[in-house]
Amino acid sequence: MPPLAPQSKAMPAEDQTTLVRQVVSQMREMLISGEMTAGEKLSEHKIAAHFGISRNTLREAFRELTAENLLDYQPHRGVFVAAPDAGDIIDIYRARHIIQGGAVRAANPGHPALLRMAQIVDEAKRAQHNEDWRAVGTANIAFHRAMVDLSDSARLTANFENLLAELRLAFGQMHDDAFLHGPFVPMNAELLHLLQDDKLAAAAAYLETYLIRSERSLLAALTRGHSKD
Repeated sequence: MPPLAPQSKAMPAEDQTTLVRQVVSQMREMLISGEMTAGEKLSEHKIAAHFGISRNTLREAFRELTAENLLDYQPHRGVFVAAPDAGDIIDIYRARHIIQGGAVRAANPGHPALLRMAQIVDEAKRAQHNEDWRAVGTANIAFHRAMVDLSDSARLTANFENLLAELRLAFGQMHDDAFLHGPFVPMNAELLHLLQDDKLAAAAAYLETYLIRSERSLLAALTRGHSKD
């Protein structure tokens, strides 16, 4: 992410709030894209320098991201990127069923988000062919983000951003990206075709099956990873 505009020492409260929100938004995007990994300790000095902000401003951003369950403050140790556990994953998917299911049922076959979803499916296929599994995971996240845009609800989209960041952190704890992401490239394509054909009931049913499979795969991978520790 590019640095923000340099921070002045005497900043009005409203500008300070805006700056904190910008930092929160950009750090959330870094989490979604996989630039920060679960369990990683964050350096206040490096991140503040990257954004061109004071440590006090960064700490405000850290507090907001901690409240969103994306960071983990540990007294006397510092701030770490959160590592979602099995309970978190179950709750994330509970929310996904509600938000994404509602978006699919409200979809319009001419919605511009469908074009974006089609472009993402093509990107994912190319990344899969090149065995670039991080890119496949990023494309998968983008596909579901675009799916929620079908709802035309700014509130749902904003809430879903946090879920996506938590989901990417859960993915980041796994050690077999091909197993986690590979099967869902053709499933994304099938779901897209159902939506493009205005088969909303079939798309909603397919999405339910999709999310159940995804959740089980993630939980199984998490269990295997912990058993190796």
